[in-house]
Amino acid sequence: MTSAPRKIVIIGGGVAGLCAGVYAQLCGYPALILEQHSIPGGLATSWERGGYTFETCLHWFLGSSPTGALGAQWREVFDVDRLRFVQEAEYQRIETEDGRSLIVYADVDRMEAELLRAAPEDSDEIKAFAAAIRQSADFPMDEMSAAWPRRAMAMLRLLPKLPLLQRWSGISAADYGRRFKNDLLRRLFTDGAAADMAAIALVFMFAWMTQRNAGYAIGGAKAIIDPIAERFRALGGELRLMTQVKEILVEDDAAVGVELSSGEIIRADWVISGADGRATIYDMLHGEYCNEAIDTFYERQKVFPSYLQVSLGVARDLSREPGFVARMLSTPLRIDPETELKTLSVRFFHFDPTFAPKGKTAVTCFLPTFNYRYWVDLHRTDPAKYEDEKRRIAEAVIAVLERRLPGIRQSIEVTDVSTPATVVRFTGNWKGSMEGFLPTPDTGFAPRRQTLPGLDRFLMVGQWVHPGGGLPSGLMTARAALQAICRREHAPFLLAASARDPRADAA
Repeated sequence: MTSAPRKIVIIGGGVAGLCAGVYAQLCGYPALILEQHSIPGGLATSWERGGYTFETCLHWFLGSSPTGALGAQWREVFDVDRLRFVQEAEYQRIETEDGRSLIVYADVDRMEAELLRAAPEDSDEIKAFAAAIRQSADFPMDEMSAAWPRRAMAMLRLLPKLPLLQRWSGISAADYGRRFKNDLLRRLFTDGAAADMAAIALVFMFAWMTQRNAGYAIGGAKAIIDPIAERFRALGGELRLMTQVKEILVEDDAAVGVELSSGEIIRADWVISGADGRATIYDMLHGEYCNEAIDTFYERQKVFPSYLQVSLGVARDLSREPGFVARMLSTPLRIDPETELKTLSVRFFHFDPTFAPKGKTAVTCFLPTFNYRYWVDLHRTDPAKYEDEKRRIAEAVIAVLERRLPGIRQSIEVTDVSTPATVVRFTGNWKGSMEGFLPTPDTGFAPRRQTLPGLDRFLMVGQWVHPGGGLPSGLMTARAALQAICRREHAPFLLAASARDPRADAA
């Protein structure tokens, strides 16, 4: 007699939850994904305002090349090759308000040549940085969580790179940047949300860009999330939106299902959480399955900042502008009582024709802050002042852009401001964090355990178990979770034949 397939309930319909759902269905496990928002994706999202689309997640996609890192794994989940990728020549242009600028190319050879031309006084460090990028090109990151013996082979290939890893993992981007004499080049490392990250993160990023394995997908995050969700449904999975999980049900120290905020009980053989890590451990499980190490990590480990985003719909063709500009301000911009920014990060999305009507451009400005509580409290206690503060921030950003592009103010058709309160409201992310735990020199990128002490039939996926966050963490932890379930139940981790060609699902 054949036993019934074992059901998996997945909390959260972000990229980790969606990928876990696809892998579950491919391995023969009926899966139900529960998402609190009206659309899937979590932080991997965009929104429309007045004919413009404003992106908040995707700047590049690791795995755009079928032969590069994570290329094969993404193609297990959805048909990546149906996307159209843009490979921008410039990664970033760093500018001052007095007219100086520095181009940072995505290709390491062009980058090195340009930086040596612009900052010959830093030639030794420039050459060392470029050499590290080249040496990281074949780092086997997508195999480090694979099953034995594939992981063992990857570790053997990794041995010659250990000195590189030790050097660049043991120093933050900001500390490394202070070695440079050129002020513009120094700001590449010391400014922005990644300043506290281990410098190896920037090394890897440029290595992937040099390999043309980190292209931008036309359509942004939605172009990736939608086909994963469609694949999940095509494989027979169920995705329920506007559904909030109140509690993870436990019997005899094993997860047996969930209770929704509506009171509905859903039973399952396995529970996977792709939701916020702190909410999962301390709210849904009431802190009953943690230990001192987990408590200490959540108390002390740095997280990525939250952010405000000023998005503008501009009735002007800005295709001659760089795609990504870091504008060094002559006067710091006060974001909130604890935050002043010396640099404004602006993206001109002229390279994505789906984001604006022809001849017009979607522009976004990203403003990181760790003072998420100010915005959450203001939204709750003083809505009028909250709106005033949003207008103040938008006006300050527009003033900076006006100095750079005179007359742009008159061309702005749409202005939209999101805040940390927006992030918390729609995603539930702890502290409104944009990507979970920050990979610092102290912690690195090593993933956390996906299990909790003493709790059976439960796994966590996503950015709260894989420092560094982003789309790759969702894919890798989801794959590892289903591999763990298959090992536990002595079932082969087999992908359906259609995994090699997602279009077969619709045939």
